[in-house]
Amino acid sequence: MNEVYQQIKNECLKAETKDPLELLFTLMKKDYIRIHGPEHHVLDGACFLSAMRSAGVEFDLEAALDEMIARGQKMPGATCGQWGMCGSAASVGAALAIIHETGPLSGDQYYKDNLHYVSEALHRIGDVGGPRCCKRNACLSILTAIDFVRAHYGVVLPKREVKCEFSEKNMQCIGPHCPFFKG
Repeated sequence: MNEVYQQIKNECLKAETKDPLELLFTLMKKDYIRIHGPEHHVLDGACFLSAMRSAGVEFDLEAALDEMIARGQKMPGATCGQWGMCGSAASVGAALAIIHETGPLSGDQYYKDNLHYVSEALHRIGDVGGPRCCKRNACLSILTAIDFVRAHYGVVLPKREVKCEFSEKNMQCIGPHCPFFKG
């Protein structure tokens, strides 16, 4: 297993917070997480999985994180610009699919829900526009997921205002056009 993904897994297994954004920001500050990069295709879903488990949703977190890593590392970097799909939204969508144990042949409501979540997250990300920002899109994906699991499953995860701590490191920061820019 890639060392970065192993570190993400270890941190998520240790975490006890129900706040996926708290865990996300803690990990995004680590020196092994780049400002932009495909590690977000694992990181974002992993933080969401950890928070859901801490909130009392029953599943095997270690096995779920292993599956998140397997799925997330299949997505190359730059999917936002090259595939028209943000890897963060796909990562959190994969996390929901892992929790729900859905697959390509599933015909239940969870299959629909997973797709609706990703659609909502991509809509929010698309409304802000580009250029890329893995930090901004991670926050948008997770905020969308917090609202989604509350509305659909009654799972309450903390939701707070986000203020970006990375804009000075992001050469493509859109500044005041970003909903999380603190100026």
